Amino acid sequence: MKLIFRVSGLLIFVVVSIVVLQVAASERVEVIELHTMDATGEEQTTRLWIVDHEGRPYLRGDDDSGWVKRLRASAQVSLTRDGERHAYRWQVRPEKIETINQLMRDKYTWGDQVITTLIGDRDESNMFVLTKIEG
Repeated sequence: MKLIFRVSGLLIFVVVSIVVLQVAASERVEVIELHTMDATGEEQTTRLWIVDHEGRPYLRGDDDSGWVKRLRASAQVSLTRDGERHAYRWQVRPEKIETINQLMRDKYTWGDQVITTLIGDRDESNMFVLTKIEG
């Protein structure tokens, strides 16, 4: 019985440690809020990493991600960055995979490595460039 409690305790410790590490890795550098609409018209907010390249913001995500599916369902989205919310149009830029992945690694350092280890390689991710809608 003691062995079961010890193994259970160790498993709980490992799971909690992974969650704490993931949160620390994810939230220690700039995180923006992407606002999309779900199928019922309700706004969904997703916290994401962002990098700038050639004067424009880029997001990175996989096709099976809920926020990517919601983004693809709309021509425009809203993004909150530095406390300011603006509307954006988006475009997929597959030719930017290597560049954006490197910029993410540079900006988010060990956090990017932790997330890559937990969820897998980002070489097949979508790169979304955003263009602010003025007005």
